[in-house]
Order: sequence, then C-alpha cells, then structure tokens
Amino acid sequence: MARVAVVTDSTAYLPDGVAERYGITTVPLHVVLGSWSGQEAIEVSPADVAAALSERRVQVTTSRPTPGQLAGAYRGTGASEIVSVHLSARLSGTADSARLAAEHVAPDITVRVVDSGSVAMGLGFDVIAACETARAGGSLEEVAGAAEKADTTTLFYVDSLERLRRGGRMTATSALVGAALAVKPLLIVRDGEIALLEKVRTFSKALSRLEQLVVEAAGDGPVDVAIHHLAAPERAAQLEVELREALPHLVQLYVSEVGAVVGAHVGPGLLGVVVWRR
Repeated sequence: MARVAVVTDSTAYLPDGVAERYGITTVPLHVVLGSWSGQEAIEVSPADVAAALSERRVQVTTSRPTPGQLAGAYRGTGASEIVSVHLSARLSGTADSARLAAEHVAPDITVRVVDSGSVAMGLGFDVIAACETARAGGSLEEVAGAAEKADTTTLFYVDSLERLRRGGRMTATSALVGAALAVKPLLIVRDGEIALLEKVRTFSKALSRLEQLVVEAAGDGPVDVAIHHLAAPERAAQLEVELREALPHLVQLYVSEVGAVVGAHVGPGLLGVVVWRR
C-alpha cells in the first residue's frame, strides 16, 4: 500500500475502475439547479444538467467543495501524507478550499496541494501520474512532482461559447469573437485558462481539425488519450475510431462523458480530447 495517499475532486472524470484500482479519494463539487443543490456524480448527473440547459427551465451554476468536506476526506484516507490534486485555480476555488483544509488537519496530516492547471482528464492524468509514483514508494514531494510534471494537452469543441462567457470561464472578448463570426470554436486549456484556439465554419471541419491537433500534440512518443463528450456519444465514438487509426503509439484510450460541473459551463455537444505524453 502506498504511504502517500492521493485525493482529487470530481471534475477529474477518471475512467471507470481507476479510482478503485489506485485507492483515490474523490471529493465532489456541487451543482446548483435553480433552488436545489446536489453533489456531482452522486446527486446530479450529466443528463440532469444537459436536460436543464436544453430546456432552459432553471439556472445552472456550480460551487466548490467546502474546506470541511476536504478535511473530512483527508482524515478518511487514514494517511499521514497526502497529495491533493485539483482543477485549475483559474477556473474554480477548489484548490483554495484544499489549502484551507490542509491547515485544518495539520500537524497530524501533511497535505501538499497541487493545482493541475487543467480540468477533466487534463486533471485526471495528473492524478494517475501521482498514483503511479505513490505506488512505487515515492515520497510526498516525489508524488506531488509527478502530478506537476505530467505532460498533457487539453483540447475541446463546443457548439457555443455563450455558457463559458456567462460563467466567467473565458474572456468576453474571445467569446464575442466566436459569436460574431458564427463559427464553430476549438478551444485549449492554456496556463490554467480556457482560450480560443481556432475558428472553423462547420462541425465536420471542427472534428477533422480536432483530430489533426491531437495528432500534433501526441508527437512520436507513447501517449494515453481521453475523449470526453456531453450528450454526444455518437461524436465521441466517431472520434475514437479515427484516433485509434491516427495514433500509432497509442497506449491507452478512454472515452467518458463529462460530469455535471463541466457540463454546466459548456453545454450539450461538447467534444474534448486530452493527450498525455508519457
């Protein structure tokens, strides 16, 4: 058993079985649907958010876990040393909550908080890297360092930039450029923020360009890849087939639907890819 435990939050969207295999503790963020709030993946599903956004019947927002929730999770691991890896601090206050929680459990538990600078499997691959190092007997600093050094690229397509703009997850200028030109936007997570990468005219062109960008990001070495979607399984399946053919050094490929928190900010139709250069 690893002497350093790894904790993350629910926006990692880890593939089925990964959390159990590595003993990862996952703390849920909250999704607010109108006057009701629930925990991501426990009380609120991606389908709940997709339906609410499509029907526009309630306002959908999200919130970070409390320091108390995180402190409880730290104590629940039974470990005296923990690496706590979270989504980008520029997208959420979760890492700040984790730092406050770390103060609450000190000195009995030493917690090293890592800001992944990303989200979804951009975060998830950092978590897996940390777990692999922990399982190999790495120290607290070595486990944290593995998470910080994981070399990933997060790319995605959305049907509209409006929800990202309204939620403050990208600049109004970038969002307005996309809307004004009636384009299909391709985005990237860069320096912890969501940035407009390219603009194309149709979804088919966006899908083709997304595949090209993934191949470029993968380079000539071994890679793990995660495909994400929201209420768009056919799009994800099509991209999976194409990437399996286009990536000769692919080690592992995961396909999963993003959860309610990310779904609330991107809307149905999301198609994303995360590349981890091993």
